[in-house]
Amino acid sequence: MSEPEITPTDILRRADAVTDGFTDAELARMVRRRELIRLQRGAYSQAPTVLPTDGAARHRLVVAATMRGLRAETVASHASAAAMHGLPVWGIELGRVHVLRRPPASGSGSARVHLHVARLPEHELTLVDGILTTNATRTVVDVARSELFESAVVVADHALASGHTSFGALLECLGRMGPVPGTRRAARVLRFASRFSESVGESRSRVLMHRLRLPTPDLQVHVLRADGSIVGRCDFGWRAHRTLGEFDGKVKYGRLVKPGQEPGDVVFQEKRREDELRDLRWQVVRWTWAELSQPRVLEQRLRRAFDRGSHA
Repeated sequence: MSEPEITPTDILRRADAVTDGFTDAELARMVRRRELIRLQRGAYSQAPTVLPTDGAARHRLVVAATMRGLRAETVASHASAAAMHGLPVWGIELGRVHVLRRPPASGSGSARVHLHVARLPEHELTLVDGILTTNATRTVVDVARSELFESAVVVADHALASGHTSFGALLECLGRMGPVPGTRRAARVLRFASRFSESVGESRSRVLMHRLRLPTPDLQVHVLRADGSIVGRCDFGWRAHRTLGEFDGKVKYGRLVKPGQEPGDVVFQEKRREDELRDLRWQVVRWTWAELSQPRVLEQRLRRAFDRGSHA
């Protein structure tokens, strides 16, 4: 079951509540009665529900609450903007809200706010749920400049695959910045990013393969029968080694379930598809989230498959 959505319009700031005649004691009493939910110091949700358990969804609310208390020229940016755009923020610390101001602003923010000062053209701004935010292209570049490679690739891949931005737009944005900190890091992320990675797991798998110095796979590989019909499409393919790779996340099977089907039907269909692929002398390697935390295990499985496929 999906969680009830809390939107930025449900947020109540203490300052506004006091202006409307509420006291701190009354606000505290409303929290105890669960008429309000405390998001952070001085900000509450008025929605009659619980906070979302998803970290990015919670962060979006905190961003909205924080932005309402800041100056009008402040813009949500970096990881916070990524969360606002619905981009996956895997592995990114969301303890503070990232905001951006144009020069000559200065300062480093606070315990709750990470302040960035940088040039920001008007066309790199947008509104998301009423919150002034860097647009998706600028957001991806800022994340690529400031976050770890793997997390940044996850964001960039998703933005490209979902149509939030394009390679050309990303490169133009990075070029306009000039020699600012993180540009080399960002360029490396953009060179590696792909619009053919369809999930966080697939993006993380690509990064892992790169680090293990495995052969670079083709992505979203179609395997054909002798008559030209399609057996299936696989996440990764190494044609020289007749090996196919599939990242199995729970979300993937959920996407494959059609109206009237049960999850078990999808699993059965996937098993039949894999049997046919093996009949065509392809090696098939599947892995899950657990293997991404055990890189040497996945490496050994893939290299054994490469060896078998090369001699098939």
